[in-house]
Amino acid sequence: MTTTTAATDTAPEAAASPTLPLDDRITGSLVGAAVGDALGGPVEGYTPEQIMERHGGRITGIVGPWHGDDWRTARPIAPYHKGDGHITDDTLMTHALIGVYTTVRDHLDAYAVADHLVPDLITNPRWIPELEAEAIPLQRLFLAEKWLVARLHYGHHDPREAGTGNIVNCGAAMYMAPVGLVNAANPAAAYAEAVDIAGAHQSSYGREAAGVFAAAVAAACLPGATPLSVVEAAVALAKDGTQAAIEAVAEAAARYSDFESALMPLRAAVAPFDTVGPDYRAPSLGARRPSRLHSIEELPIALGMLLVGDGDYRRTVLSSVNYGRDCDSIATMAGAIAGALNGTAAVPAEWAERVAGASRVDLHAPAAELAAVTREIYARDTERRRAHEQAFASLTVTAR
Repeated sequence: MTTTTAATDTAPEAAASPTLPLDDRITGSLVGAAVGDALGGPVEGYTPEQIMERHGGRITGIVGPWHGDDWRTARPIAPYHKGDGHITDDTLMTHALIGVYTTVRDHLDAYAVADHLVPDLITNPRWIPELEAEAIPLQRLFLAEKWLVARLHYGHHDPREAGTGNIVNCGAAMYMAPVGLVNAANPAAAYAEAVDIAGAHQSSYGREAAGVFAAAVAAACLPGATPLSVVEAAVALAKDGTQAAIEAVAEAAARYSDFESALMPLRAAVAPFDTVGPDYRAPSLGARRPSRLHSIEELPIALGMLLVGDGDYRRTVLSSVNYGRDCDSIATMAGAIAGALNGTAAVPAEWAERVAGASRVDLHAPAAELAAVTREIYARDTERRRAHEQAFASLTVTAR
C-alpha cells in the first residue's frame, strides 16, 4: 500500500500519556516495535528520495520487497525477504531477550547473555520470516550480532568485556526494549541494566545507546509521560556524543510537526555525530569505531521523530520509516517508545495482524510472558529493598 500523500498531519496531537496498566504498555511497546520493524525493513538502506521514487510516494503502510520477486538474488550478500510484513533481526533478538527473562525471572547482566541468549541463538530453530524457512537465529543475524557467538561461545571472553572490538552500531540497542519494560517507570535502573547486558555485545556509543534506549522506554511508562519528558529523561542519563546528538536532533525536531519538512533538518542535525557518512551502503573509513564524540544515528532520530509526531504511534513510525537509512531499527525504537506511551490500541490493528500472519509469529505472547516476569521481578525488588532498609536501619540505630 503506497500513496503520494504524507500521512503525518491528520492525527490529533498527543497529550500526556494516559493512565494505562502495565500489561497494556508492555504489549503496546513490543507489538509497536515489531510492527515498526516490519514496516521499515523493505526500505532499509535507502534515502527518502529513493523511497519516494521506488514507491511513487511516501510509505503509508506495509509494502513488498524493494526488488520485487528478485529479492533472493538482487543483493547476494543479504538474500532476505524484507517486506510483505516480515519482521527482521531486530524483533528476533527482542523476542530472544524476552526468552532469557522468562528463564532467569530476574534482572539480567552480561553473564545472562553468555549463559542463555547465545545458546538460544545457536541451538533453538524457529521460523525466520526473511529466510522463509525454519532455522537457528544465528543464520539470519548480522555480523555485529554473530560477534556474540564468536566471542562468548567460541572465544570464552569475559561477558562484561566481550563487546570490545565489535562493530559499534545499533546492534545492542535495537533489542533493549524489554529491559526498559522490566524497569518500567525507572529510567535510571533501565539504563544501568541495559549497559550491563550490552557489555557482552557492544562498546562505546553502541553500548551507551542500548542504555539510553532502555531508559527512554522506561520513561515512556511513567504516568503522565509525554514525548518531551521521554527525551528529557534520555538526555539526563546519556553521556558524551550520544547526549549531544539527542540534544541536537531534539532541538531541530522542536521546529516541525510534519515529517516531510523535518527529514533533511533531522539528518543534518545528527550527521556530525554519525560515523557512517552520507552514503549508508558505503560507510566511511572511520565508520563504527569507538569514540566518545559520536553516536549511533538510529536512537536520536527515533526520539526526534517521536517529537515530530507528538507521540502519535502512526505518525511517529511512518516518519521513521520514510527517513530511510537504517529505518527498520529507527522504527523499531520509535515504535517501542510510542507503544509504551499510548498502549496497544495505538498500534493499528490491521498492521499488527498482517505482520503476525506474514511472519508466523504471535506478537502478543512474548508481551504476556514479559508482563508476568516483570511483576515477579518487581516483587523481588521490593523484598530486596525492604531487607536493605532493615539492615541499614540496624546500622544507624544510636547506641544507648
